[in-house]
Amino acid sequence: MNKNYYAILMAGGIGSRFWPVSTSSNPKQFHDMLGTGRTLIQKTFDRLNRFVPAENILILTNERYNDLVLEQLPKVTQKQVVLEPAMRNTAPCILYAALKIQKMNPNAVMIVAPSDHWIEDELAFENDVKACFEKCEKEEVLCTLGIQPSFPNTGFGYIEYEKGSDENLKKVSQFREKPDYETAKEFLAQGNFLWNAGIFMWGVNTIVNAFKNYQPEQYKLFESGISLYNTIEEKDFIQENYGKAKNISIDYAILEKSKSIFTLPATFDWNDLGTWGALYDKLDKDGAKNAVVNSQTLLQDAKGNMIRSPKGKVIVVDGLEDYIIVDKEEVLLIYPKSKQQNIKEVLNQVKDKFGDKYA
Repeated sequence: MNKNYYAILMAGGIGSRFWPVSTSSNPKQFHDMLGTGRTLIQKTFDRLNRFVPAENILILTNERYNDLVLEQLPKVTQKQVVLEPAMRNTAPCILYAALKIQKMNPNAVMIVAPSDHWIEDELAFENDVKACFEKCEKEEVLCTLGIQPSFPNTGFGYIEYEKGSDENLKKVSQFREKPDYETAKEFLAQGNFLWNAGIFMWGVNTIVNAFKNYQPEQYKLFESGISLYNTIEEKDFIQENYGKAKNISIDYAILEKSKSIFTLPATFDWNDLGTWGALYDKLDKDGAKNAVVNSQTLLQDAKGNMIRSPKGKVIVVDGLEDYIIVDKEEVLLIYPKSKQQNIKEVLNQVKDKFGDKYA
């Protein structure tokens, strides 16, 4: 394995649209959502560890998930777990981790990857990332993997790239916000738009310089602790200063400002597993299009349902079509798939009425 390869595995999200399985104390990345015997964070770590040395993978997460990370990833040591004492979006944590990596190895190239995506063809993923790494080693560029759109999705941001190049890596024209349906259809018709999967590659010096140029205050804040990074004094500095960081995404902070961004249309199937419906799409179905995880089921006149329970529980369903049925300890969710985007709001209503213990 190449010792200059590093990874930042982003594992701080709550995944509230997967409630009641995903909760603020135990979010979706720490669950076996697909029924494979491996949690999402374990599968992501394994995928990265195919070509990134285990000791070069940093896990970026919230303080409250430290024990879960160490429990589920036995190859990871405490010094690899980069803890955020406050929620400040993706730009501050990426800069913080990049400065730590730069201090360890100024020749590093790195990937930033979410911990909760579904990618089946891991060899294709590895080859795509390595192609980006190769460009990042030679040039001061930022790279991203774009996903070929299969339908006019309004839930993703899009990457527009310049037409006319025969190169595999395409020069990015601009990042586009989540569109309405008609705009999304126009994007697909034009043929040079990709879904933004939030998977980024760059040389560590390149991304640090980008922060220096485009986010000088943010850079100054984190650079002031560089002598303490990777020492026992780092924690106190971060506790004192992290909350001062501007709450901003890497897209707004860097990517929308940079003129040197390239995208590689991914050669693998991808799903962001953002909702129960997205999970349903990736699971095996029975003859009536029901997807079942863990449960033993007796189904009559039941079609197109997403059913999940603790392992081995018997679930009987009669007369329901296109529903999400999730049983978890003290909560049972029976909810139309067509309204899955509202589960986040339902969770807030449950918290207001019954308290945080169910959230």
